[in-house]
Amino acid sequence: MPHGKSWSKRIGRGTSFSVVLILDSIEDPQNLGSLIRTAEACGVQGILIPKDRAVGLTPTVVKTSAGAAAHIPIVRITNLAQAVDELKKKGFWVVGAEARGAKGLYEMKFDMNVALLIGSEGKGIRPLLLKKCDFTVSIPMRGKISSLNTAIAGAVVLYEILRQQTQKTV
Repeated sequence: MPHGKSWSKRIGRGTSFSVVLILDSIEDPQNLGSLIRTAEACGVQGILIPKDRAVGLTPTVVKTSAGAAAHIPIVRITNLAQAVDELKKKGFWVVGAEARGAKGLYEMKFDMNVALLIGSEGKGIRPLLLKKCDFTVSIPMRGKISSLNTAIAGAVVLYEILRQQTQKTV
């Protein structure tokens, strides 16, 4: 897994919009593996995870990713807040997925470079990182349960970003 400051040199290249996934303190290896698999399927350019207070690239994570972990840069970062600031300097807009997001997911226009921030299973996005978000989005729900599993929520948002960024304009 790549480390250090060189991670940002690989992010944001190309002619279309870029997407980076930032995972704040994901502790469940199956959730991390599922998010890696979904991110790779959606063409995400890289995944940032914290060095501490989060699961690393364990055998369970790699197995759950179904091989995707070998095809996408996954970088352990000492300070996610600084990484967010660096992404902003590179032209990324930080979008946090939150149950109480300011916008509904389908109201948000993803015609930009996106750094998608997904919070931990129990606590969501930490307050410092939440303050750094340019936008927060929530997934509309009709049932009695007010939240989704972290990996599922991440997949729903990533596929909406993919849908919008790949649809042809008329």
